[in-house]
Amino acid sequence: MTPLHLRGPAPPAVTHPRRALLAGSAGNFVEWYEFGVYGCFATVIAARFFTPDTATGPAGAGPLLATYASFAVAFFFRPVGALLFGRLGDRVGRRPTLILVVCLMTAATALIGLLPTRATAGELASWLLTLLRALQGLSAGGEFGGAVALMTESAPPGRRGRHGAWQFFTVALGLLAGAGTAAAIAGVLTPPALYDWGWRIPFLLALPLGAVALWLRTGLTEPAGAHRLEGLPGTTPETPPARPAPDPGTVGAGPVAPTPPATARTVVLGIGRIMGWSAAGYTFLVVLPSYLQATLGASFQEALIATTVANLGFAAAILPAGILSDRVGRRPVMLCGALCVTLLALPLLHLLQDPAASAPAKAAGLLGAGAAVGLLAGPGPAMLAEMFPASVRCTGLGLAYALANAVFSGCAGLVVTALIAATGNTDVPAHYAAGACALSAVALASLRPDDHLRPLR
Repeated sequence: MTPLHLRGPAPPAVTHPRRALLAGSAGNFVEWYEFGVYGCFATVIAARFFTPDTATGPAGAGPLLATYASFAVAFFFRPVGALLFGRLGDRVGRRPTLILVVCLMTAATALIGLLPTRATAGELASWLLTLLRALQGLSAGGEFGGAVALMTESAPPGRRGRHGAWQFFTVALGLLAGAGTAAAIAGVLTPPALYDWGWRIPFLLALPLGAVALWLRTGLTEPAGAHRLEGLPGTTPETPPARPAPDPGTVGAGPVAPTPPATARTVVLGIGRIMGWSAAGYTFLVVLPSYLQATLGASFQEALIATTVANLGFAAAILPAGILSDRVGRRPVMLCGALCVTLLALPLLHLLQDPAASAPAKAAGLLGAGAAVGLLAGPGPAMLAEMFPASVRCTGLGLAYALANAVFSGCAGLVVTALIAATGNTDVPAHYAAGACALSAVALASLRPDDHLRPLR
């Protein structure tokens, strides 16, 4: 077998681009549906798994912090999953890796819906929940790298931004589906029924959703050895295919595959470029329901409606942002999103905190916040794919995304809730999102204006 350092770029899979698009995004939808559900039901999960007695109402700050700690655990297992499944995707192929991760995610999510609560199993319940969250983190870490590699490598010329944007568009769809399902169940069931058994329904719905994603992925086809240099017709280890000149800060500049230090430096740069999306996305799209309830005294239904509105703005902006980045470049679109969040996060939070502000004004602010995050998310997958050659693409972009999410997303609820409890400052979410986006803007400024015109390596 050819040593890893001699492996070259992979050609696109032979699957039709539309099939690759659906297969790549379907598993992502299942993943983010579950994360949306978990975020929306954070107060319920805190009451059922982290409160000593049998709670039938929102839990206090302590159990909520424990719930977000369990939430963060999944994110810190993502880099492990990105490394494990990324290497598998780069060595064995995209298809088998994507099938494996969607099966693992579906099984772990459904099992959460079957867990005994603390009232039944004591402290074991919270440990079992944390274990399943860790398994979800492993699968989610492998999901992003494999799916983005598949979708961008199979994209027609000049459409990497559009195809990559579907990865984050399904993030929005998954979050919307999670929030919508939670809102529907909360509207139909009484609070005691919701806290007793109703919260299980959204997690069990992952089974049919995962089955659809699995069916789409089993239909994928890859040429034998597509992920290795030997699979490229007319090439040998001694005569690798020609590579276009890479961007400064990307790996794989020479005729051989990148060294681990070069890949590590590019991963760090990738983290800087997407940390703003990670922090702002989770602050406004996932953590918002619990913040509105625990800090501003909103009802469960009001918090879910606010989150749904923000996610609608997010979803509406993603595909146009990806398409626009194919025309004008990744840098201007993503910089616009980062600067919008930096400048407008605090005014938006003050608007939400103002009891005299009208509902339409608050809705418009939430739509705008979601759209600003969408400007970051839309071009993001293509931008990351363009930073790494095929021999390390699954691993490199997956690891950059997983680490950024572990630090700036997975800890968002934990950090925001803890800082508000410690300082009493209700503006913490805005400072957190704006600060991360300001730093991200610096890293995004290093993007070359012609990234979108260069072929993948």
